[in-house]
Amino acid sequence: MTNLADNSGRKQRGKPFKPGQSGNPAGRPAGSRNAALVALDQIAEGAAPALLDVLVKAGMAGDTQAARLVLERAWPIRKGRAITLDLPPVIDAAGVRAAMARITKAAASAEITPDEAQALAALVEGQRRAIETQELEQRISAIETKLGKDKTDESD
Repeated sequence: MTNLADNSGRKQRGKPFKPGQSGNPAGRPAGSRNAALVALDQIAEGAAPALLDVLVKAGMAGDTQAARLVLERAWPIRKGRAITLDLPPVIDAAGVRAAMARITKAAASAEITPDEAQALAALVEGQRRAIETQELEQRISAIETKLGKDKTDESD
């Protein structure tokens, strides 16, 4: 029977390995692939042209699932699309407000998708921050200039 007191040594606290030191230096090499997937790829490699031919023929014969499979591979789903939406110039707070109202109206009337509206709103928000930063810079500069003049007036 083992003595439980033998297992009462100090526990490792924090990070057990030094930065850059692997916990398993002889681990799986980078870029290696699962053997089963490699075998499946080899099997499919020879059959791919024949399978494609069968799918194209089935799609042409009216099999909608086969046609969908072929088309999805030929033309992958787009991550986004080009949209045309007339926005007012976004050069001040009024322009930001008008642009956001236009984006909201376009999304509400299904002229653009909610995702597209969100992306456009993020662009307008970025422009708003740039305008705000520029205005703050101008105000700070004006204050510093005024304070600098006041200091020179006091020293006279």
